Amino acid sequence: MAGKWGQAVYGIYRAAGRAISPFLYIHWRRLRGLEHQSRWPERFGRPTAPRPPGPLIWFHAVSLGEGLAIIPVIKHCLLENPSLLVLMTTTTVSAFEVIKNRLPNSVIYQFAPVDTPMAMENFLVYWNPIAVILMESEVWPNLIISASRKGIEVALLNARMSCNSFKRWSLKISRPLISLLLSKFSLIVALNTAQAVRYQLLNAPPFIINFAGDLKYVGGLQLSQSENKSIEGLKLQLNDRPVWMAASIHKSEAEVMISVHKELAMAFPNLITIIVMRHPQHGKQLAQALQKRGMLVALRSKSEMVSPCIHVYVVDTLGELGMLFRVTPIAVIGGSFQSGLSGHNFSEAAAAGCAVLTGPHLGHFSRMLTEMKQVDSLSVLQVKGKEELVDALKQLLSRAELLEARQKSAKLAFSTVSNGVVKNVWKLVNNHCLGGRQAIGLNLKP
Repeated sequence: MAGKWGQAVYGIYRAAGRAISPFLYIHWRRLRGLEHQSRWPERFGRPTAPRPPGPLIWFHAVSLGEGLAIIPVIKHCLLENPSLLVLMTTTTVSAFEVIKNRLPNSVIYQFAPVDTPMAMENFLVYWNPIAVILMESEVWPNLIISASRKGIEVALLNARMSCNSFKRWSLKISRPLISLLLSKFSLIVALNTAQAVRYQLLNAPPFIINFAGDLKYVGGLQLSQSENKSIEGLKLQLNDRPVWMAASIHKSEAEVMISVHKELAMAFPNLITIIVMRHPQHGKQLAQALQKRGMLVALRSKSEMVSPCIHVYVVDTLGELGMLFRVTPIAVIGGSFQSGLSGHNFSEAAAAGCAVLTGPHLGHFSRMLTEMKQVDSLSVLQVKGKEELVDALKQLLSRAELLEARQKSAKLAFSTVSNGVVKNVWKLVNNHCLGGRQAIGLNLKP
């Protein structure tokens, strides 16, 4: 009976997808600058690249953070199985602009189709993958049901479900649908035990739920020659001045960081504060607002120099955090200083050897905090608010031995918790989704 109800609810979802024009939705997003100006037809399942012959795996992540986290798995997959074809998709333009330069050359990169019956059917028929690997919470009905009907294996990596999502899926009208969808997965790699319990309570088969660690311990991305030159150039401009960086800062947090800068500047007159906005368009607005207050600001997108008189360096570009973490000894991670936000990944800052600080609002990143602090209690410092942040930064900027201890602790904790995660994930994918593929001539290695 539950299966019949699930099929009925899916039928309603599918009918709604046919009735509502995805063209109007994509056109609305194009007008807001949320779709790629030339590659938007890919969102309807229309390919812009040839499909080479051979078995192909489709990896999908919605946005930048999830996309960066899956890249090490893709690289490991190709290292072990160089004859395998890999298709990568993301949804957001910001992810596309960064990830396109970080993928191996052999990877085909497209925008993901919207989850309508026709778009998904076009996409799956053309690319014909042997497996679909989804990241985190990408549970789309047409994708999953269509793939299952075609005999395509489906996996969910770094699987997580927020409390609100769990409550919505637990409703009488939606529970049959999620139960149906979860029954189609070959593998769910849960982020932690609490997440695994939520999937089981929604009737995911227990034997498909596994653990391998958090793929967002991604860090250590190899820097290009131009990025290394940028690091050296910025270090020369900073000229050994006291420096700290506020990374992934939301618009609502900017005033907090500026207030912290002002208090620190009274104790460290030569201080330079680097602010990396979460959304680049807010960077220019922040720079203009600070200049109106009489502060001297340099803007990254304009290639402005960090001269000795500059107070604040505003970074309004995408994909440069990995490089910037190697310029500053101290990284304060945003998305955590305002209620309603839920933190951001701080593992890359730890991997780069920064002293890492974060605010009280961490969401699911609280698990990452716990794991790293279990390895070394000095690895990440969580502060309750602005006053504690100011005090902590004063300590780090004035005590070289404390700063060095926290830098070493962060790097050690990252190295420990990230060890083996990618290999463990790929072994699960190989065993649950690609077993028996030798029959098609592919020598898959774990």
